[in-house]
Amino acid sequence: MSDHIVDPSDEQRHVPDPDDLWNESYYADFVNGDGGWGGWLRLGLYPNRQVAWWTTYIVGPDRAGVCSVNYTVPVPAGSGLVASDTDTRIALEVIEPLKAFRIAAQAPAEVMARPEDVYAGVPGTPVTLDLDLTWTTDGQPYHYELTTRYEIPCLVSGTVTIGDETLTVEGQGQRDHSWGVRDWWAFGWCWSSARLDDGTRVHLADIRMPDFRVGFGYLQVPSAGEVLPVTSLDVTEELGAHGFPVSARIEIETEVRSLGIDVTPLAFGPVLLRNDDGRTSDFPRAMVRYRADDGREGMGWIEWNQPAPA
Repeated sequence: MSDHIVDPSDEQRHVPDPDDLWNESYYADFVNGDGGWGGWLRLGLYPNRQVAWWTTYIVGPDRAGVCSVNYTVPVPAGSGLVASDTDTRIALEVIEPLKAFRIAAQAPAEVMARPEDVYAGVPGTPVTLDLDLTWTTDGQPYHYELTTRYEIPCLVSGTVTIGDETLTVEGQGQRDHSWGVRDWWAFGWCWSSARLDDGTRVHLADIRMPDFRVGFGYLQVPSAGEVLPVTSLDVTEELGAHGFPVSARIEIETEVRSLGIDVTPLAFGPVLLRNDDGRTSDFPRAMVRYRADDGREGMGWIEWNQPAPA
């Protein structure tokens, strides 16, 4: 596990290199404890472009999705973690490094009749989104071996207010932090995190570069005190309308355990990623139910990056 230890100082911002697509990403999601709804949130800083990307979606299988996207928020100066413009304010706070992290935001949003409308540029119904959520570590922070990125399984609490409706969050989720050149339009991937009903945490990233595929991830088994790096990974999915996967299958191997999991998407919160040069990528992210071959079940989030053909 020594190769995967996270330095607490890495919770803060990093000095960028000169690449135009150098990006620092703070990423978090949650599923409420009743399994009825959840959300994902991301603030991506492009200091060389002097903009920050705010992408957030609140979803549920019986709820209309609420989308808040702004690709032109000014990047915070220096080492700051508060991004704001005239009608948006996103404040990130490392309450205690590697233990507690908070996102408080107020931003315009849209209630979407259909998630695929985001791809077509069909506007939703305007609404305000106000949230205050804290991710408290519930497992072992885990640094990737081959890239500057770490993942932390968490419990999540706080409130989400959509217009006049305030929802209380008591659930679980994941957060991650990465920094380096990120070209969303160069290759695809699948990322996923889950909490099974016995407390086991599952995380994976299936990176799908042309002629090369590599997997990262872990199993964290609290009852056995285990943090097991993934040694082999295979993810397959069946695509439906608009490129939204209707099901997926995960096969994970570690040095001492293997696990097969069926994935059922429950609600999609997609965004369209557009680069300055015109390249685009569809980005379906979904709250999902997981069922392991041994009968354990759980919930979490999964995403696919689907760049348009060159």
